[in-house]
Amino acid sequence: MVVSDSANEPKNIDAIDHSHDVYTVANIITVLRLILVPFFFAVLIETGNDMLSFTLFAVAASTDWIDGQIARRTGTVTELGKAIDPLVDRLLLASGVLGLYLIGRLPGWLVVVLVARDVYLLGGAYRLARLGAGKLPVVYIGKATTALLLFGFSDLILGWPVVPGLSVLDNANLPGFGGSGVAVGMWFVYLGTLTSLLTMLVYTLQARAALSRVRTESEHIQ
Repeated sequence: MVVSDSANEPKNIDAIDHSHDVYTVANIITVLRLILVPFFFAVLIETGNDMLSFTLFAVAASTDWIDGQIARRTGTVTELGKAIDPLVDRLLLASGVLGLYLIGRLPGWLVVVLVARDVYLLGGAYRLARLGAGKLPVVYIGKATTALLLFGFSDLILGWPVVPGLSVLDNANLPGFGGSGVAVGMWFVYLGTLTSLLTMLVYTLQARAALSRVRTESEHIQ
């Protein structure tokens, strides 16, 4: 059921088929993003340099849009790019959520929810592929989820700006709801977590419909 929240299809198709190319500008940018992920994680955990960590994470996150634009506008969307790009997004989000938890800026339950959601969707995608149902179409709420989480993690790494707490529930597992101030990115993470669960529901319903079609077609063939 998982699909790339940042998957892009070309708007204009060149006369030349670039789908099996490897050394394209967009693919090179995607690989560079992949290299940045472990580098960012090490800097965040080992150095405590918030500005450098923020810069690395922000560059890796923002270039996702750039490689997609380049691929579409030049007609060089490739099979390799479509496979690697969502993987980089998932690894970047995973490194962000785990890293922020390890340095004490995210509660553990958010890590569990976001990681479990991805594991569930990856398992669903494998099942769909195994049964011949193919990939599900990208939904807008999935793209919005990625954007919300990437922005939220970036701001939590930077730790600025800080907004006052709501003073409605003083619980260490719900930063921002108590009286202490919290980086505004925390609220984007909350919203991104909510939309991620809604995305999971949408993909689950789509997957059930796809599997139903596969079963119906199989029965007709028999």
